Amino acid sequence: MAQALGEPFDAENFKRWERETRLPTPRWHRSIEAVLGIPLEEIVRARAVSQAFRLRRKTARMDGEEATAMKRRAFITGTLAVAGVGALPELTEAHEGIDTALQGSDAADIAYLESVFERNTGGYHGRDPQAVLSEMHEDLQVLRSVLERPHTARDRATVVRTAAGLTGLVAIIQHDRGNQQDARHWFATAARAAAESGDRQMMAWVLARHAMVPLNYGAPRAAAELAARARRIAGKTPSAAAALAAAVSSRALAATGDRRGALNAVTRVRGTLEQLDRTGLADTWFGYPPQKHSVHLSQAFTLLGETKQAHAEQEAALALTSSPSVMTRALLALDNAQCLLADRDPQGAADTATEVWKHLPKGFRTGLVRTRAETLRGGLTGKPRDQLTEVLSA
Repeated sequence: MAQALGEPFDAENFKRWERETRLPTPRWHRSIEAVLGIPLEEIVRARAVSQAFRLRRKTARMDGEEATAMKRRAFITGTLAVAGVGALPELTEAHEGIDTALQGSDAADIAYLESVFERNTGGYHGRDPQAVLSEMHEDLQVLRSVLERPHTARDRATVVRTAAGLTGLVAIIQHDRGNQQDARHWFATAARAAAESGDRQMMAWVLARHAMVPLNYGAPRAAAELAARARRIAGKTPSAAAALAAAVSSRALAATGDRRGALNAVTRVRGTLEQLDRTGLADTWFGYPPQKHSVHLSQAFTLLGETKQAHAEQEAALALTSSPSVMTRALLALDNAQCLLADRDPQGAADTATEVWKHLPKGFRTGLVRTRAETLRGGLTGKPRDQLTEVLSA
């Protein structure tokens, strides 16, 4: 080819033509004719067919295309003979089609999305919420693409269940970031997916997690209603979703002043925890491990003013919390500060909150943690209030 052209020629061009990532421009046509012996008009025709084929290869089956495609293949085959490689685009396409038919069109994508859900249920691992959300962006695009395709009934059930989990995780992150409206929208989407999947435990989990949005942002009665609905859907069989629903109920009822209802919910969640299996006790956003249990009860007892029991749950939670759990540790410390305020030690409460805030990474100084700190500040007066106000404003 280089001799026919009269200048150096990169053999990689043949590979590009083979893969059809590039097509030979007119400046190469005479050289191809000289080297391969293909008439110029056939080369021009084959190139035109290749261009059209790349655009409509998946849908068009026009009259006469088969004949021109044969000439196109003859041209490509001749080029490959010179290039010294043997993989034809049509052969690759045929292989992909056969393999897809054997394993199911979306088997790989569905398995991948399931692994994404499993990986992300593990929590933040020291990363701030915004970073985790950014990492999930491309996976959510894959999910959207897969949901738009037709599936067998079994695959569709798997996909929508996974969609419920992944959109639920996005909602949790938005809740933690303080984006209440977006969190509600994502939870609504997760609930629709869970309903379509027919998985009652997934639906109960979504509703229980959704209840934490109004619970943590000033609407405990709405939270209590959502948590009660989650409990009904979870049923009487012990499960992580049922335990979570009872825990959220205890906090919501405590916040509304329903002391008896809150303590009854605490009893329910403790009983459920004792009956959970290893899967139910998994230390994930989808499980209900002892650490998470103590975090919920810390808040419930704090809201009830039962500071001794709250302190005990805080200590238990901290003993079970791994060091990267930045948000969990901060929330537990703020619960502790709230208990100090309830025990008439406002300066101790302000000092505890100040210390937490100073060492808190900026990515966590928003949303839920800030709301909890602002709630504490609202209960302070005088110097302790001024101290915490200054810290939170910095």
